[in-house]
Amino acid sequence: MTGSSLPLLKAPDSTLSLLREGYDFIARRCDRLGTDGFRTRLMLRPVACLRGPRAAQAFYAPGRMTRRGAMPGSVLALLQDKGSVQLLDDAAHRHRRGLFLRLMTPERLERAARILREEWQAARMGGREIVLAEEIGPILTRTALRWCGIETADAAPRLRCEEFEAMIGGAALVGPRHWRARMLRRRSEAWAREVIRAARAGAAPADSPLAHVAQHRDPSGLALPRAVAAVELLNLLRPIVAVGRFIVFSAHAIVTRPEALAALPDTPEALDWWGDEVRRLYPFFPVIGGRVRTGFDFDGHGFGPGDWVLLDLFGTDTDPDAWPDPLRFDPMRHERARDPFAFVPQGAGSMEGGHRCPGEALTAKLVAEATALLRASRPEAPPQDLGIPHDRVPAAPVSGMRLRLQEPLPPAPVEWRH
Repeated sequence: MTGSSLPLLKAPDSTLSLLREGYDFIARRCDRLGTDGFRTRLMLRPVACLRGPRAAQAFYAPGRMTRRGAMPGSVLALLQDKGSVQLLDDAAHRHRRGLFLRLMTPERLERAARILREEWQAARMGGREIVLAEEIGPILTRTALRWCGIETADAAPRLRCEEFEAMIGGAALVGPRHWRARMLRRRSEAWAREVIRAARAGAAPADSPLAHVAQHRDPSGLALPRAVAAVELLNLLRPIVAVGRFIVFSAHAIVTRPEALAALPDTPEALDWWGDEVRRLYPFFPVIGGRVRTGFDFDGHGFGPGDWVLLDLFGTDTDPDAWPDPLRFDPMRHERARDPFAFVPQGAGSMEGGHRCPGEALTAKLVAEATALLRASRPEAPPQDLGIPHDRVPAAPVSGMRLRLQEPLPPAPVEWRH
């Protein structure tokens, strides 16, 4: 680390290096330079790249950053789109964010886990060889639809799964696969607008997440435009399907780190620790971008309004200054209290007032439940390529995780500890 101004890379532009190195781009340079950040250009635009708990605390200071103009439009078009809560600031952001936080009650989290269990068992994966990455998307799509209060018989789960997975997998791509994802996103939004219309006509189950989204009003008391409500409905559904990547990673950890699984205590809390370690160590969200709203200093470098900043989420989760032996898979490290600015797989800062993912508790719950189901199925992995290339965003095992699952006894429900 250094007290001087952030170093400037010699390369005139680092876009190709970022694409080539993916998740490791920022951390490698921070390690080489002995600093928690550096300056460069991406797509010919000046940017500061930061890593570590101090950087996360600076980045997530309330009111300091805006997400508007901070990420390429191609990414936003698939993962957020116009009117989304992530593109709001200040009171408008807190008010909309409250909609999502109110849905994360213990009762609703337990219901999500119960639905996942039912859909997992209905998929009848036991007794045959599967590719988990291919099986988990439809399971989670049906889980998401049912949890939100949308009848799966009327929602065409196969089409919805195709759309959600295209949005998740296509955000970092260019060319035909990205264009196809954009087309499927438009189809998904058209479907979601019709769901919102029907919900406002009385079709949504009372107190369901769908009803809350359809009936939400802005601070002035006006209902959200139907297109905006549709976007926010997708922001409930799509992330649940994206949890499948963490579930695939959990299976990877079970297969490649059997000693860690054997040492895991047989308690609900231990399943939470396992899931947290999966989310810490396996690559999912690489970075988060922001544009400075109010100036600040970091390591001797002054940031002014409009400056572009990227915070390395994966690099912070594996920062050697924050995590002893950071690349070792050790669920028991989460038994102890941890720095909320060091554990940032889904953002940092305050859950109530900041930009940390409001669905993080739901993610953790579903990963823990799926881990219990996997463990009860006693998975075996045939020979395959278990590598996880870091130049692919979002990352995934090359093989998709081929498994042979046994017919399990139904595991006990995972109790929620948060």
